[in-house]
Amino acid sequence: MRYRKQLLAALSVLLLLAMLVVGCSNAEGPANNNNKKTNVSNDNKPEKQTPSDINLALYFVEFTADQTYLVREVHAVPNTKQVAEAALQELINDEKSILPAGTEVLGINIDKGLATVNFSEAVLNNFNVGSEGEALGIQSIVNTLTEFPNIEKVAFQVEGKTDGRVKDWWGHVGLYNQPFTRDLSMVYKPAIWVTHPSPHQVTGVPLLVKGSARVFKGTVNARLLDGGGNVLVKSFTTASAGAPERGDFEMSLKFKPPSSGEGTLEVFWTDPKDGSPRDVVSIPVRWP
Repeated sequence: MRYRKQLLAALSVLLLLAMLVVGCSNAEGPANNNNKKTNVSNDNKPEKQTPSDINLALYFVEFTADQTYLVREVHAVPNTKQVAEAALQELINDEKSILPAGTEVLGINIDKGLATVNFSEAVLNNFNVGSEGEALGIQSIVNTLTEFPNIEKVAFQVEGKTDGRVKDWWGHVGLYNQPFTRDLSMVYKPAIWVTHPSPHQVTGVPLLVKGSARVFKGTVNARLLDGGGNVLVKSFTTASAGAPERGDFEMSLKFKPPSSGEGTLEVFWTDPKDGSPRDVVSIPVRWP
């Protein structure tokens, strides 16, 4: 009996020791976890903010049953320092492009205002546009590139060459008179575009408004609205030419700017029949 009591006492001591060990182990677990250093990888750092897109003006050939002419469009493309190349690439890739499929820009050299564009041989594979389509196809490239202030003239190469088959281009007009210069006379659409101010630009006082128009008698109207749609100032000017020709225009709007917020500049021409605004161009602006 005595031996049995001693055995039970020994077992009790062992059981108590085991419970103490387990308890200590559980208590240390969370403490050790809290003291661990988290390894932060560089891959978890926030990515740099992508620069905003830039707007590029492009010119496309449009064919109708009665006419063939140029249309100016503004496209947003990813920001780049190679803006001339980006503009041509956008012109090539668009479904409205007159340039043959597979055309590549091998390089653009700009020297003293002359941009020499080197195309791949695929650019010559266009034989079904007629002489007018060919002339406007060439002009669409020239007008697109001369949107940039450092380009005044444009010449073409194909695989670095300018002779033989290259001079024939698409078989009608050819490249015999290059370099080519800017010509907006066949740009029928849009009727009006504004080159200054840019969207969301902080306006100066007076506000300088510049652009191009192909409108009745060349009369271009402008009005500046506050955030509530109230007219702050309105004016008009006459472009350097009236429809069917295209002319440049420029005017200054004097106004008292609101204390804060944004407004809208509207540029348009008025219908001579009822005086209603036509081809309204709306540009958001910010107050100084």
